[in-house]
Amino acid sequence: MKKFLLPVLFLFFGINVNAQNKEWTLEECVAYALENNISIKQSELEVELAEIDRAEAVGNFLPRLNASASNSWNTGLTQNVTTGILQTQTTRNFSAGATASANLSSGLSNWKRLQLAKLSQLASEYSLEQMKDDIALFVANAYLQVLFNKESLKVIEAQHEITLEQLERVQELVEAGSLPRGDLLEIKATAANEEQRMIVAANNVKVSLIALAQTLLIKDYENFDIAERDYEIFGSEVMEMPVSEVIENAKEERYEVKVAQANLEMAQKETEIAKAAYWPSLAAFFNYNTRESGAGRIISGGLDPDEPYRQIGFVESTEEIVVAPNMVTEIGNPLPFFEQLQNNDGITYGVQLDIPIFNGFSTRNAVKRREVNVLRSEYQLEQTKLDLESDVYQAYVDAKGALKAYEAALVALEAQSLAYDYATERYNVGLTNAFDFSQAKFNFENAQSEVVRTKYEYIFNLKVLELYFGVPVTELKF
Repeated sequence: MKKFLLPVLFLFFGINVNAQNKEWTLEECVAYALENNISIKQSELEVELAEIDRAEAVGNFLPRLNASASNSWNTGLTQNVTTGILQTQTTRNFSAGATASANLSSGLSNWKRLQLAKLSQLASEYSLEQMKDDIALFVANAYLQVLFNKESLKVIEAQHEITLEQLERVQELVEAGSLPRGDLLEIKATAANEEQRMIVAANNVKVSLIALAQTLLIKDYENFDIAERDYEIFGSEVMEMPVSEVIENAKEERYEVKVAQANLEMAQKETEIAKAAYWPSLAAFFNYNTRESGAGRIISGGLDPDEPYRQIGFVESTEEIVVAPNMVTEIGNPLPFFEQLQNNDGITYGVQLDIPIFNGFSTRNAVKRREVNVLRSEYQLEQTKLDLESDVYQAYVDAKGALKAYEAALVALEAQSLAYDYATERYNVGLTNAFDFSQAKFNFENAQSEVVRTKYEYIFNLKVLELYFGVPVTELKF
């Protein structure tokens, strides 16, 4: 048993360790968010509701069929429907029926309601896709923030390693009397400052990881981490296009414009439905009904003994019965249940035409309201296009500016690197003091950090611009 359990336990433990040490790529984070985000799930429910509304609109074309049945008992002093005389009696009555109806014509309102339901379903699908784009971009921003914080920490750690090496060398030179003690104190201060900054940078990494995990609804913050890989700067065709072309493509591809357009078409369709109330409506109906009673039969032959007996009423018991004078009367047993249903059935069928003439201006006011909603939707569509144009301009300018900032940061880094090398050489031969050397080292570190910052800022702004251009979320590559 031990020989069997030990390999299983080691395998299980290994699986848990691998699961806890999983490093998430950007693609995995986006896919996980699109599958588990609550806002997306709510938008998916809206799509399901729109599909139900569409099915209901299709059902309006089908006829209606309803059935009913009732069984009742009446006890007490009541009027005999045959003799017209009050008497104490108990009767039981059963009735059943079925009614079918169909809308033949109502100003094409059913057809227009179906078109409205299709537009509503399309708008819900557009809103869902827009939500997915927004969530994917939000996750990408959080992911890039983690990468930026990690790269910043690496820059400080690398500089701190150099500082520690320099500190050891300076201490030896001070002990040998080659350098003043002030240089050693200056290097120690620099090392202490870097340690403080490393603590802050490490905290920034942890906070950004927690923020990303919360965005993904992952509760295991301690074991959550992302895959560390170098994201290079790639060229983009969008950056080479005129901004006007990017804007026009965004107006055709972006879902916020499609949602606004669908809302306008829905408002127009609602106006057509309201105007359908001006037209007459025609409906057909068919009804079948029957009844049965469990009471005894009152049968009479009238004044003539030769006259055939006929059924004139029902009673439950053989109590004293007062009937009209000169009538030969006797109590008979009730007919069988199904025989009564067959004898007492009947049908009703026909068509019904409703012609609207005057309804207190309700139809007119309903149409006016829908027309106002159409104008409101037109303004909303125009405003959406204007906002999109402004957003694209801003994204275009931000991407251009971020690229120039990144290129300038690379130039500054090269210059600061040369300055740092020069300061190192001068310090090693005693031509400069520790303060000037630390200042050159600090400037070089800042240049490295600026390259990291501008790099990820440009990547994010570029992805925003590509998203506006219509590049699907799944095709956004970093």
